[in-house]
Amino acid sequence: MSDDLHVSDRLVIPAAELSWRFSRSSGPGGQGVNTTDSRVELSWDVTGSAVLPPMLRDRAIQRLGARLVDGVITIVASEQRSQLRNRDAARARLAELIARAVAPPPRQRRATKPTKGSVERRLTAKKQRGAIKRGRRGDSD
Repeated sequence: MSDDLHVSDRLVIPAAELSWRFSRSSGPGGQGVNTTDSRVELSWDVTGSAVLPPMLRDRAIQRLGARLVDGVITIVASEQRSQLRNRDAARARLAELIARAVAPPPRQRRATKPTKGSVERRLTAKKQRGAIKRGRRGDSD
């Protein structure tokens, strides 16, 4: 159960549905850079997952559309020198990405009109500003 990915209180991706791949990472690493597989790829099949209800699956597919390849989302982490830290980073990124993808849409903004008082204040200020500018003009007639 500890390898399961906790996205939210209600959504947990079982470890059996996650696919890991490791390879050599570019960048810093000292002597071990060419011998250790510290780069991590974490993949999860969104379309074939039994965890997501159909409504959340459709929402996730729509929001992740550009990042999905054959219904699979892949996260790559190679920032750290150790494979363990890269695994943790990939898990955290996938959890955040899925949480944002299945989140309910924001509430629609209700259109409102300015109040009468704010309209009057705005027009009064404009008239005052115009009067100031008119007062700057010299009578050249």
